[in-house]
Amino acid sequence: MGLKIVISPAKKMNEEDVPPHPKGLPALVDQTRILLRAMKTLSLEEAQAFWQCSDRLARLNYERFACMELESARTAAVVSYEGIQYQHLAAQIMDERCLAWLDEHLRILSGFYGILRPFDAVVPYRLEMQARLAVGNARDLYAFWDGMLARVLVDEGCDLVVNLASVEYAKAVVPHAKSLGLHVVTCLFGTVRPSDGKLLQRATEAKAARGTFVRWCAEQTVTTVDAMRAFAERGYAWDEERSDASTLVFVQS
Repeated sequence: MGLKIVISPAKKMNEEDVPPHPKGLPALVDQTRILLRAMKTLSLEEAQAFWQCSDRLARLNYERFACMELESARTAAVVSYEGIQYQHLAAQIMDERCLAWLDEHLRILSGFYGILRPFDAVVPYRLEMQARLAVGNARDLYAFWDGMLARVLVDEGCDLVVNLASVEYAKAVVPHAKSLGLHVVTCLFGTVRPSDGKLLQRATEAKAARGTFVRWCAEQTVTTVDAMRAFAERGYAWDEERSDASTLVFVQS
């Protein structure tokens, strides 16, 4: 069974020549070049309105796009992103066995690159999947990427997608994956509210849980959904009653 876990990127990125080192450029880099050309047509004022960020961040990212050369990337995607999820995934301290598992089973979704293998070479950018960037006949990035991300997974031999991505990024691949006949299982991490038994998912803790889950899967060399049910880090346990064929629910005590 070709299992792939998909996760979201992080907004904050670094550009350092640190291990694990990149192995090559992303699969959809030609499409990324199209987006890069579109971003370079924006003025600083247009870019800041597009990003809705501070003057400092707008100038930083505007300058990044202005002088960006995709082929000069020297940082692997899995260590370039700096968010909470990636801190808990901790690829920088994994051994070769765990890194090999990541290479085979982990994929990172991206508004700019589409879909990334963990050791694809990337440059820092700011372009979220939900951004309304019109490119050609595509009104936004969802329309631009369309079914390309899911087709990459199919070409890699995937038949099971384990979705750990946020809703924003999952929308770019999950519907297309299902239409191509891939089975999709979404993992949820939360606590149960005593007053009504509702599952509560807190954003910061969910990011930490997702990163921890990926690291645990790599350490256990997990290749099936059944094996994932044994996850018990950070006080979580699989909740059989809340889970079903398309959802794995983990509840934190």
